[in-house]
Amino acid sequence: MKKKIIRVTTVPLSLSGLLQGQLKFMSNYFDIVAVSSKGKDNALARVSAYENVPTIAVEMTRKITPFKDLFAVWQLYKVFKKEKPFIVHSHTPKAGTLSMLAAKMAKVPHRLHTIAGLPLVEATGFKRLILNTVEKITYRCATKIYPNSYGLVDIILENNFTKKDKLKVIANGSTNGIDTSYFDPTIFNDKNKILELKKNLNILEGDFVFVYTGRLVTDKGINELMIAFDKISKEHKKIKLLLVGTYENELDPLLPKSMDIIENNKNVACTGWVDDVRPYFAISNALVFPSYREGFPNVVMQSGAMELPSIVTNINGCNEIIEHKKHGFIIPVKDEKAIYESMNYILSHQEEIIKMGLQSRANIVSKFERKRVWDALLAEYQGLN
Repeated sequence: MKKKIIRVTTVPLSLSGLLQGQLKFMSNYFDIVAVSSKGKDNALARVSAYENVPTIAVEMTRKITPFKDLFAVWQLYKVFKKEKPFIVHSHTPKAGTLSMLAAKMAKVPHRLHTIAGLPLVEATGFKRLILNTVEKITYRCATKIYPNSYGLVDIILENNFTKKDKLKVIANGSTNGIDTSYFDPTIFNDKNKILELKKNLNILEGDFVFVYTGRLVTDKGINELMIAFDKISKEHKKIKLLLVGTYENELDPLLPKSMDIIENNKNVACTGWVDDVRPYFAISNALVFPSYREGFPNVVMQSGAMELPSIVTNINGCNEIIEHKKHGFIIPVKDEKAIYESMNYILSHQEEIIKMGLQSRANIVSKFERKRVWDALLAEYQGLN
């Protein structure tokens, strides 16, 4: 009889995106159950169908909502008592706190939590105090913590959230790795489709395209990116900036100046949410990802697998994927001048950055292939008793 593992995330999008394919893989070895909020348009049901695992809906919010959070803990506790899992493994901050607390109350023997970024890094004052306290509660209730980058290990230890022996990075980092047969630039060889996509985005023949993929929020460095690009687009005629992602105005809005540039600079193209980012990498020349904080960013691995060099900030995850001047450029956080200078260098050294792109794919294939991450996590599960 297979042992049972319950995987928990706050919203279904994390199950389908952050852990895509992993639950199906693990179900060959364990009885897997996925728990998350129901989501919009039966999102959790779609996860069940894709991963071929049963799901249970427990409503959780991404914000601090004390009464709803306590009710969610109670609901999770009831699920764990009924299902009697060998392991509860959580992802995302809110799901981690609620499910680790509930799993400890339910006396689940192995309580695992993956850290894929720390929002508290950018918090200050009373909010930082609250977030620090919540983080410590999560770690205290867990039996093992899996930071998905070595840089996160350092941050956790610096803040005394837990002891070193409770921490472990799986494989070379990353939560789910990259399917490099899926993120493969040779797939996109239909010139007509590429020309049509470029036309729809007002990208002209000979344009050099910088691409950003992710949420369009302050924490991702979009304000600095817009200032840098607005300046460089006035100095170079044939360049474009492609923004692939959606706004989160309620949680982390951009500055009005940034919105003005996005709306009025004719060299900026926005796609909104897309289900498949690969065509947008295929028509681009370089990634710009000036985030303030990350765990282990999929975007940088995806673009690297698609042979794009990257401009990334000197933060954990990013600086573990990219080697400076080999796969791209590592720059200081919150520095529009550094973004501008790196973009300028790329524009004037295009043969060099093509080589960086090729080296980027080789790096992703050798270190972050998805199967490598899955096998390492499976070995971790099988080593528990």
